[in-house]
Amino acid sequence: MGNDVARVAMLSVHTSPLAQPGTGDAGGMNVYVLELSRQLARRGVEVEVFTRRTSSDQPALVEDAPGVRVRHVAAGPYEGLAKEDLPGQLCAFTAGVLHAEARHAEHHYDVVHSHYWLSGQVGWLTADRWDVPLVHSMHTMAKVKNAALAEGDTPEPAGRVIGEQQVVDAADRIVANTSAEREDLLTLYGADPARVAVVPPGVDLATFRPDPGRAQSRRRLGWPADAEVLLFVGRIQPLKAPDLLVRAAAELLRVQPWRRPRLRVVVLGGPSGSGTAHPESLAELVADLGLADVVTLAPPTPRDVLADHYRAADVVTVPSYNESFGLVALEAQACGTPVAAAAVGGLRTAVDADPLSGTGVLVPDHDPRTWARALAGLLDDPGRRTAMGQRAAARARGFGWGATAEAVLELYRRAAADRRGTGAR
Repeated sequence: MGNDVARVAMLSVHTSPLAQPGTGDAGGMNVYVLELSRQLARRGVEVEVFTRRTSSDQPALVEDAPGVRVRHVAAGPYEGLAKEDLPGQLCAFTAGVLHAEARHAEHHYDVVHSHYWLSGQVGWLTADRWDVPLVHSMHTMAKVKNAALAEGDTPEPAGRVIGEQQVVDAADRIVANTSAEREDLLTLYGADPARVAVVPPGVDLATFRPDPGRAQSRRRLGWPADAEVLLFVGRIQPLKAPDLLVRAAAELLRVQPWRRPRLRVVVLGGPSGSGTAHPESLAELVADLGLADVVTLAPPTPRDVLADHYRAADVVTVPSYNESFGLVALEAQACGTPVAAAAVGGLRTAVDADPLSGTGVLVPDHDPRTWARALAGLLDDPGRRTAMGQRAAARARGFGWGATAEAVLELYRRAAADRRGTGAR
């Protein structure tokens, strides 16, 4: 099929793909939007990403790469507006998108691809206005999150549930990261099976790779060569459960106090979501458990430095209560490091937990004692970790962003062909 999709309007209302992942609202979705856009551009598709302006310093338009432009749309106050308040700014954001499109010739965009339900609401209107297909990526779902809330986390409101349902009903195609996410869309939201396609996210294999290895990465980071390092990467909020790793470390040291001189727990991330209400809570937990000499709390890092962290760690932990996929798990594996992840959502796809041929372990619950046992099992068996790491790097090579872009582009083409064939979805 020829490349009949030339221009895509990519919508990411609540977080800019140019933001540093790991703090605020920036995370795996930011990486997804930016990497997908770059790969589409390399295939001859012009991508314009619309995102809300959050600072007076942000230029109206940024050329990220040839064929990829990021447009910052004024919608509400630049700073201090919580994600929970963004539904009230969707009309203003939509107006900004429509005004930008009006500067082009008619039928400028061929597809609208929205990310997260807020963007889906905007995409629903703009795609209808332009008579083009709406392709939507959920990234997370309120019904799934509310079914497995972390202690102290805030349930998603009914307004989001209703908004998500409207987007699911309106979209020409929905991109699911895994078969499990597709099943959630079918069973919880009644999505049309013919319109939900599974397309796994990718990983930047040029940045996240096993080279130069653990020893050199540790030297660059200044970590002891003989340390036992457990790494967490992500936003500091109950959903991501960095506190569980800290509690598991405390339990591990209670049972095996001889580990203390060598054990290191490194947490890379910043407060986000409900975690912003008590931004010092994790540091307070570390102090209360007497782990100040074991746990290091550090801000997010650039991607090349992040790759060194992955390579330098003995185990990368992903203890989240829910993940649509879990890009951190994939990035870590691409660096040749085994992963200990919660057995939830897309992590069950991202991590191969086969006892003989796996790339990590899936922990069945969120009990610190269970996690302590799982982590001890990995730390006590360096040969097993090495074999897992080698298999992890090989597995990750099948998840390049190029393959993701090819599959998404084919989805665009089919959605556009369906719309042309019927005059509507």
